[in-house]
Amino acid sequence: MAHRSLTLLASSLVALEIFGATAIHAASATSPSPEIFAPGAISGPSGVDCLTFAPDGNTVYFDQQARWNGFIMEAHRVGNGWSTPRIASFSGQWQDHDPAMAPDGSFLVYTSNRAAVAGGPALRGGQLWRVDRHGSGWGEPQRLPDAVNVGTSVYSPSVAANGDVYYQRRDEATHEFHLYRTAWRDGRYQAPQRLALGDPAAHELDPAVAPDQSFIVFDANYAGKDKPDRLYIAFRDGAGWGTPIDLGDAVNRYEPWGSHLGPDARTLYFTSNYTAKVSYPRTGAQARADLARMRAWDNGNDHIWKMSLAPWLDAPRSREAAASPHHSTGTSHDAT
Repeated sequence: MAHRSLTLLASSLVALEIFGATAIHAASATSPSPEIFAPGAISGPSGVDCLTFAPDGNTVYFDQQARWNGFIMEAHRVGNGWSTPRIASFSGQWQDHDPAMAPDGSFLVYTSNRAAVAGGPALRGGQLWRVDRHGSGWGEPQRLPDAVNVGTSVYSPSVAANGDVYYQRRDEATHEFHLYRTAWRDGRYQAPQRLALGDPAAHELDPAVAPDQSFIVFDANYAGKDKPDRLYIAFRDGAGWGTPIDLGDAVNRYEPWGSHLGPDARTLYFTSNYTAKVSYPRTGAQARADLARMRAWDNGNDHIWKMSLAPWLDAPRSREAAASPHHSTGTSHDAT
């Protein structure tokens, strides 16, 4: 996706020894192995990313992207599989991406290059829009307020159960992306607040917040400018966030990004262009299996992967952090 390329170009130099004081590796957690999601159906021959579920788990929305061409797609569960994806009814006129469903399914927030005013030109970048559910269909998309859409590098929303929206925004002075939250109160989005997570000089991307805001998963370049971003989880700690925990090499070897939570709030869905390793020489049967997999999904494009967060969510330290009434790593956001 276009914003991913911009993000990589905007990386800052963050030394590993500095990061060592602000984040830890999840050495005590046994990382489960990620699995490809819906191979050949959704994770298919074309690249897809950033998948979000309706609350019942039977409908998914995701990006179908090819450089500057893209849509938000919709598919429905059919038996043990998925229907042929089609362009979502609210998408297609503009380059739309990064869909994020509200936990109750009442609305969806996404990024678009849609003109900020009717009749205007397409944006060079993206801003956040909201579309509300009306019965079996969708209403007219509404742009989030100017306080949220600062500039045209506003991406990757995630929606909490109370309507708060988390997202990434580029700092125009440093060109780094950071995570923000805009609270939903009295029918209005409030002034955004930057999240205090790890090293403040690093960038953070692609938030996936729990419905109750008890934890957040995101990717960041805490390990250094010249290394791939890694996934982290941070738990609510009083009015702030605890120390980010690295999700480990078992998932980070996929160079994951674009995190979203499944309806159970315990399964992580992320994007990766990971390809399976092939051993040579191979038998005829192995060659045919490799070809079938390549034709289904294993082609170097971005696809959706999933893994359980149980090792981290069920760990004693996460429960203790969530229950902590006082300690905070920052004061730029709150739990209410």
